[in-house]
Amino acid sequence: MPIAVSTRRTLIALALAAALPGAALAQAKLKVAGIYTVPFEQQWAGRIHQALKAAEARGEIEYKASENVSNADYERVMREYATGGSQLIVGEAFAVEAAARKVAKDFPKTMFLMGSSAKPQAPNFSVFDNYIQEPAYLTGMIAGGMTKTNKIGLVGGFPIPEVNRLMHAFMTGAKETNPKVEFTVSFINSWFDPPKAKEAAFAMIDKGADVLYAERFGVSDAAKEKGKLSIGNVINTQDKYPDTVVASALWKMEPTIDRAIKLAKEGKFAAEEYGQYSMMKHKGSEMAPLGTFEKKVPADLVAKVKAKEAAIREGKFTVKVDDSPPKSTAK
Repeated sequence: MPIAVSTRRTLIALALAAALPGAALAQAKLKVAGIYTVPFEQQWAGRIHQALKAAEARGEIEYKASENVSNADYERVMREYATGGSQLIVGEAFAVEAAARKVAKDFPKTMFLMGSSAKPQAPNFSVFDNYIQEPAYLTGMIAGGMTKTNKIGLVGGFPIPEVNRLMHAFMTGAKETNPKVEFTVSFINSWFDPPKAKEAAFAMIDKGADVLYAERFGVSDAAKEKGKLSIGNVINTQDKYPDTVVASALWKMEPTIDRAIKLAKEGKFAAEEYGQYSMMKHKGSEMAPLGTFEKKVPADLVAKVKAKEAAIREGKFTVKVDDSPPKSTAK
């Protein structure tokens, strides 16, 4: 009795899979879990979540995620995903470094890609970071050229390397276009507290700041209410603040996430530093288009920024990475 065509195809596929296990792994959907201590809407977690959702939409992965996981509960959630069959776990280890690395040791066959300031841990713990200091420098140039009071305020979450390096780059960029500018720096000691960030921004505006670096959500709200300008970070919020957000340094996690997924499916995932894939040469970051401010930013300032951007992309200018806590310079 002849074998049905569909059955024959299935048998051929099974035979190929048995002969080529690597190929079968590459075709199978990778099981990925995302663990975030903040809500999906928060900009940092949002970029990672967006990149993973895109991979899910392409049919490359099965994706599950947990948001608002407390630091105290983080290890438990990691272990649940690992024991539940997740092959790649993506998240942040900043406040749970020891616990996250312990879980990785306990599950050597599970792959981990975690936001961290520390080094990779063999054999399965890779780290990434938001090295977007290049577009931060460019937005600083914009800020320096747009301030009329020569006073700029910066509101950040915590004074950790991931925030510090962006603030320093922004401040140095502002100094390039305006050597007279002074800075007021404040940290709210939270990754997601818009009301607190807003109050910190109000205090800076009261002291004369007319441009604000919105490292956290809430700052642009204060700028909008007071008729001041703001510079965005990680994501572009100009659509919500068309008369407030002049420019933004954008983080794109796709180069990092896509590389990790590819290596995982090829069976080549190893402990690696992924930070470089957030840089402009890997298309991991860029300055957002000026959009509604295209005709409001002076042409000579735009020319300076474009020239600097070209120099960065061509490798002729390197933005210094300074992870030390930035300090206020305003008198």
